[in-house]
Parts: sequence; structure tokens; C-alpha cells
Amino acid sequence: MPELHSVPKTADALRDERFHFLEDIARELTGDVVFPVCFDATIRISSVMRSQTASLQRIAQEVQKDPLITSKLLKLANTAAFNASGRPVLDLSSAVVRLGMQTTRSVAMACSLQQLSKGEGASAFEDKALALWRHSMRTAVYAMVFARRLTRHNPDVAMLAGLIHDLGAFFLLDRAGHYPELVERPASVDYLVAQWHDSIGAALMSTLGLPDEVIDAVHEIDLPRPPVEQLRTLNDVLYVANLFAGGLDEMSRMDVPMLEEPAELADPQYLACQDEAETNCTSILSVW
Repeated sequence: MPELHSVPKTADALRDERFHFLEDIARELTGDVVFPVCFDATIRISSVMRSQTASLQRIAQEVQKDPLITSKLLKLANTAAFNASGRPVLDLSSAVVRLGMQTTRSVAMACSLQQLSKGEGASAFEDKALALWRHSMRTAVYAMVFARRLTRHNPDVAMLAGLIHDLGAFFLLDRAGHYPELVERPASVDYLVAQWHDSIGAALMSTLGLPDEVIDAVHEIDLPRPPVEQLRTLNDVLYVANLFAGGLDEMSRMDVPMLEEPAELADPQYLACQDEAETNCTSILSVW
């Protein structure tokens, strides 16, 4: 039986196709966004953290309802990145105390994103989703190291921001997997993700109750900018972390002229942090 091939579409037809998809996304974002079940624990933990009675004990009680997140927290608390003393952590409460609120929420988010990348929708773009998840994890680690060594910004907040900076991209991949015409045209999906993930991600982060500090930190970090010679803002931290984690590929898909090779990638102050960041990337990624 002969193979069936999709009929090539005109540029206008492709634009209409993308517009229809974005219209559907816009309608969803203006209503009650339905997150996949894998985000339930993240939403519950975020809700606890927003309450005036938030405590590490209350967060631990919420986390223990999810065996996957519990196991990841225990493993992470015992990695070299978070256990310089070498003393093992054997219970969840101690793990949450060692890691802190923001890192605990980051672990829950990492689990959610990993499951989303393997979900029914994103499965059509499995390689892209996996690469995106690894990039997010690496950005988180670089942001944490840069914040700790070169700034006074909270490294845990920097880590969370790095982890979720491509939340909109995960969401778009998940939704695009339900549109056969987009599954057949991965280049169109690449374009949509590059152009729209930032604004869509900001809306999703707000819905999840993430602090404005985090949302502002990841704003437009995929757009080329003049060299960042000093990490003054958390947004600067995330921009440079994204570069070191491989963000140039995403920048190349933006409809803006690329500047010269980013000077940050050769800046001695950032290169001095690279060995520590790479060691921590290996250690933390081994948890998953």
C-alpha cells in the first residue's frame, strides 16, 4: 500500500494554522487553565507557601502525599550540591529543612515538568521535550551557582526561576501534540514555541501563584541583549545562566537580529563558576 503524505501547504495556510492554534491557547488562558494531574502537588505546595501560616513542617506534610516528589527530595538532599557535610538525610522533614521552601517547590515543579514532557500531548515531540527539560534543569543549576557566587540574590529563588523559565514552551508542546497538522510540521511548532513561550509562560506562572520576583526574572531572557558585565538583577542572572545552559539555540529562532557571539560565554567571572555548575548539573540530574 503506498504511503500517504500530507499535501504541502501555502505560507498563508500555515499562518492560518498557527493562528487557529494560538486562538485556542488564548481562550484557554483567559478562562480557568486546566493543568495536567502531574501539577496537582506543585499547586498544593504553592498554595501552602502563599498562606501566612506557611512552615517547613506544613510543606513536608503536603509533599509526603506524593511518593515521587518525596523520593526526589530525599535523593537531592543527599547530593554533593546540597550535602557538603556528608551527613545523610533519612527522613522527609529533614530533607525539606536542608533544601528549604523554594528548592522544595523547585523539586515538585521539576517532577511536574518531567511528567508533562512524557505526557500524551508532548509525546509527539519527545526529543524536543526531553531536551527542553534538561535545558531547564541546567539553567536552574547555573542560576543557583551564579546567584550564590556573584550576587546577593537568593540562590534558591534563582534556581526556581531557572527551572520554570520555559514553562510556556512545555505547555505549547503539550497542546500542540493534540493538533495533527502541527505534529506533521515540527518546524512550525519550533517557531511557535520560540515566539510565544515567554508571554504564555508568564500567564501560567501567575496562575500557579509564583511570586512576581520569579516571573520578572525570566522575562525575555531568550532575547539577545548587550553584554551583561555585572549581574545586577535576577533577570541578569537568568539571562547568563540560560546562555551557559545552551540557550543560544532558542535565541536563533527569534525574529530579531542576533548580536555577535555572546561575550558572557568568554567572561572570566562566569567561566570561574562553570566547573562547579557542571559538577552540580551532573549530581542533580542523576536524581532523575
